[in-house]
Amino acid sequence: MRDADENGWVSSAEAWITRSADGGDFSRRHVLDAPMMERAEVLGGGDALDVGCGEGRFCRMLQPLGFRTIGLDPVPAMVSAAQQQDADGTYVQGFAEALPFVDASFDLVVSYLSLIDIDDAETAIAEMARVLRPGGRVLIANLASFATSSYIFGKRRCADTGEQLRPLGHYLRTEKMWFAWDGLRVQNWHRPLSHYMQWFVAQGLALTHFDEPQPTTGPAERIASYQEMPYLMMMEWQKPPKAPQNIE
Repeated sequence: MRDADENGWVSSAEAWITRSADGGDFSRRHVLDAPMMERAEVLGGGDALDVGCGEGRFCRMLQPLGFRTIGLDPVPAMVSAAQQQDADGTYVQGFAEALPFVDASFDLVVSYLSLIDIDDAETAIAEMARVLRPGGRVLIANLASFATSSYIFGKRRCADTGEQLRPLGHYLRTEKMWFAWDGLRVQNWHRPLSHYMQWFVAQGLALTHFDEPQPTTGPAERIASYQEMPYLMMMEWQKPPKAPQNIE
């Protein structure tokens, strides 16, 4: 099991919590929130787990849709901040690679820009599938793999961080990269999209939705910059429904 601070999130937690107080960054507020909520709303509520919940923002967003939420994060300060903002909510410290829940516990499992932080994402995906009920969905928001590796992305500044990014130069290579902005310094993974797809397929999950969402709100210049080089994607995977039993 990896150290929670290995990728910088323990030391960056306070800066992240402060930065999130105004409702989240550009990627979340203006690009991902609306389509993520639309997909969750289709399910009509149930038991939901947010893997890598941070300060609990998306758990709080899901609750009015009828979801009973549990947020999980490896960083104690994140869990504490989430609990303070949602006194009646349930937040647990733990790792995605070893979810502390029994099989088939949830109707919805969410990874909202957290797979990029997880060293052993393959095991984490297997764990998400394990705790999912038959017919349940895994809802993923992630950085687009072409964007994290491309020369174009390397020549531009990240829309959220403002940092000048360097190209990897090899899409098929996996690599962990440091990013620093606004008092944060964390690591994200570049992985080819095929790795994620293969890991979900290996769990017997079926792809039910894929999107590269556009900004729905936000400053005009940020929208134009994002549309020139979009860098976010969404996936939704379903666990096969339980086959009906024959009654003699």
